[in-house]
Amino acid sequence: IMDRNGNNNKISGNDEKGFFDATIQMLENSPPLYHSKHVDYVSTLASKLEGSFEGALTNHLKLGGVYWSVTSMCLLLNNDMEKLNEYMGLLSSSNNKQSITDWISTCFDDDAGGYGGDTGQDAHITYTLYAILILAIANQLDRIPKKKILRFVASLQQDDGSFMGDFDGEIDTRFSYCALAIVAILSSTTLNMDSDTIIKTINVSKAAFYVKQCGNMETGGYGNCIGAESHAGQVFCCIGALAIAQELDDCGSTTMDTLLWWLSERQCDSGGLNGRSEKQADVCYSWWILSSLSILGCTDYISKTKLASFILRAQDPVDGGIADRPDDMVDIFHTFFGIAGLSLLGMFEEDEQKLVADIDPIYSLPTKIVQRLNLPGQIIIRKGQAKEKRLQHYITTS
Repeated sequence: IMDRNGNNNKISGNDEKGFFDATIQMLENSPPLYHSKHVDYVSTLASKLEGSFEGALTNHLKLGGVYWSVTSMCLLLNNDMEKLNEYMGLLSSSNNKQSITDWISTCFDDDAGGYGGDTGQDAHITYTLYAILILAIANQLDRIPKKKILRFVASLQQDDGSFMGDFDGEIDTRFSYCALAIVAILSSTTLNMDSDTIIKTINVSKAAFYVKQCGNMETGGYGNCIGAESHAGQVFCCIGALAIAQELDDCGSTTMDTLLWWLSERQCDSGGLNGRSEKQADVCYSWWILSSLSILGCTDYISKTKLASFILRAQDPVDGGIADRPDDMVDIFHTFFGIAGLSLLGMFEEDEQKLVADIDPIYSLPTKIVQRLNLPGQIIIRKGQAKEKRLQHYITTS
């Protein structure tokens, strides 16, 4: 660990809130992780966007941005809830501002039974999952109108097992993942309904069967619907959905070999990963692809060192944050996925100070939160392979 002047001190100074002013040197010939710069970037982002043109343009994405921000900070602060609240106002806020958890309550669409992207917006299954993930981090799942949400999710499932995102009718495997994750998280909490009753609010077998049909036999990977082009983001959604449904033993319309080949082919000369053939590498695919490979027990199918270097070179060393690729403008979306990707790469495992927490590849939550909730899931362990510590709580198949 280095200080901002490049000295090889383990810890150098504290900021005004008592947090380490540090960088983490992980690879030779690559920039360090500008840890405290990222803390500053994420914690001040909301105030910069408030009343700005950029903030107005992204208003419909607000709940997603809050999820990326809160989860980034939770990882950077190593699950320190007191500091997370101090920096982000998660549970309480100074200056008479609303806390994040109070604001989330205003995003609930009572007519539909789910959460919208901001106060007064229509419910959507994606934003409903974002809200639940934030409240899971805050240990505030008891604030959720669970029965209404379960009815909302169930109403979106179609006869073939697929899910709409809202009542406009768009079908996408992203929504299949969201539905299964929502039901899994809500089944982990105490209700006047047992877990079996909750899970039966949707047809899990049909949901898994639909996802499997979205695989591509010849090229590998999964698309957003049956017959659609393979895309790395959809692969995560499909593999994550099958992991939650504990249906990883059968990949459906693709095979494990072609899927793994397709995923490994996403690494570019730069070391970064792309989302599909002939596209540029992008930091966000560090998450979509690494999480899939982690669930499938095959993170060694790509060069981890080259990928880590690509992510580190995409940082802003002055103001913090991570961009889609080196020398581009940073944003919170890529900042979150860059930090999450470095966590999945195991880059912080040798850090004695443990400045950055582990993330779970199935639920996109800090591992500590997933283990506290005892969330269900399945992973694949290869012959002779040790089970990752972050995945100890999941059932395995080989």
